[in-house]
Amino acid sequence: MVSPPDPATGPGGIRDPGSLAVIGAGAAGCACVAALRRQGWAGPISLWESGRGPGGRTATRRSRTDAGLRIDHGAPLFNLTTSPPPALLEPLLAGGWIEPWTGPIAQLDGQGQLHPGGSAPHGLGSLYRGNGGMEHLCRGLLEQAGADVEIHYGQLVRHLEITPERRWRLLGPDRQLLKEVDWLVLSGTLLAHPRSRLLLDWTEVPLAAAARRLQDAQLQHVLAVLASIQSEARSNLLLLVPAAAAAPWRKLPFRLLEFSEAAQLRWNLSRLSVQPLADGRCAVVAHSSATFASEHLSVYGSRSSIASQLGVAPRPEQEQAVIEALSAALQDTLGQALGRWLSKAALRRSLAGERQLMRWGAAFPRPPGLPLELALCPASRLGFCGDYVAGPGFGRVEGALRSAEALAGRLLAAAAGGSPAAVNNHCESSRGPAPLLG
Repeated sequence: MVSPPDPATGPGGIRDPGSLAVIGAGAAGCACVAALRRQGWAGPISLWESGRGPGGRTATRRSRTDAGLRIDHGAPLFNLTTSPPPALLEPLLAGGWIEPWTGPIAQLDGQGQLHPGGSAPHGLGSLYRGNGGMEHLCRGLLEQAGADVEIHYGQLVRHLEITPERRWRLLGPDRQLLKEVDWLVLSGTLLAHPRSRLLLDWTEVPLAAAARRLQDAQLQHVLAVLASIQSEARSNLLLLVPAAAAAPWRKLPFRLLEFSEAAQLRWNLSRLSVQPLADGRCAVVAHSSATFASEHLSVYGSRSSIASQLGVAPRPEQEQAVIEALSAALQDTLGQALGRWLSKAALRRSLAGERQLMRWGAAFPRPPGLPLELALCPASRLGFCGDYVAGPGFGRVEGALRSAEALAGRLLAAAAGGSPAAVNNHCESSRGPAPLLG
C-alpha cells in the first residue's frame, strides 16, 4: 500500500492545494478548470485533450483551407432545465461566447408527421448555442480559467501510474511521462471504463491498473459503478451542401429535427441539424439512432482525433458503407416526410457534396449514472465530472457544467484539509433544486 505524503503548506500555514490535471477538454473538463480558478484553486492546473482543440461533443469542425466551413458535428445547442443556472453561465453570456437560441425545433413521429416544438430531454427549458460555433462554449470557459492554465491539445493520455508518494503520473501511448501531479480529474470515462478494451483493443483499463496500488475501497467501488454505466453511441453523417443546392434546406420549417422513438426505429436517425453558413452553403448533420450506431460500433470516422492518436484507421470500404447507409436513411426520411420541401432532385444534388462520418462511442450515458457522493475519492486525490454524474442535467451539457462546479468546490474543501463531512456538505449544496421540467 502507498503511504500518503506529508501535507505541503503555503504562506501563513494554509495548505497548498498542489498541482492538478484534468483529462478531457469537453464541456465538463473546461468547466472544471474554470470553476476551480473562480473558486480559488491557486495551484498549477493542466488540461489534456486528445483532440485538436476544446469542445468534445460540443466541438466545431473547421478547415485550414476553407475559412467559411463550420460544422457543429456533435451537440448543435444546449439547454438548461433547472434553476438557478450554473454560475459559469453569466460570464459566458456577458463575454459573447454563447447566446440564447431561438431557432425553430420540430419533432418527427413514426408516421412521418411533423410537430412543432422541442421535446425532452434536449429541446426543453432555456436553449443556448455557441456564438460562432459550439466550440465557443468551451473557449469561453477556458477564458474564465485564465491564461495560466497549461493546455495540451493533440495529446492522448494512454496510461496512468501512481508514485510511492501518492502522486499521479500521466503517460503517453509509448509510456512516456507527460506530467506528474498531486490531483487528477477525469472529465470522461474512457480511462476508467471497460469499453476502452472493447473499442480500442487495450489490454487493461488504465485507471483500474493504477488503482490496484492505492488500495482505496471507495475508488474500487467507483470503478465498479462506472463499469456498470452503459452509454449510447452515435454515428453522425456530416453533409456539406453547396450553395447552389442549399436553398431548399434553408426553407425547412426547422433548424433542429428530433425523431420520436418510433421514428428512430423506422429511419435509423435520432436528430437532424440544419446549419446555414454565411457563404450560402449549408451544413447538415444527421445523427444516427443508438441502434444503428451499436451495429457499426467498430467503424470510426477516418478524421477522428482519437483514431489518429492511436493509429487506428477504419477500412475505407467499411467507412464508406456506413456513410452510404446513413445517406440512404436521410434520403428515405426526407423523401417520405419532407418531400414537400426537398425534391428527389434536390436531395441528389445535396448528397453529391462532401460527406464525412463522425462516430461518438459514448454520446449519451444511461441513468442512473455515478452518484454525486462518489465523484470525489479524497484518499486517492481523484475526481470525476461529466454528464455521466447523476444529478440535474444528467446526460446533457447542463449536467457536465453542474457536475464540474460541484466537483471544484469539493476539491477545494478536500485540499484545504476539510473533514469528510465538510467535503460532503459541498456535495449536498451542489445538488441544486428539483427540475422545473420533466
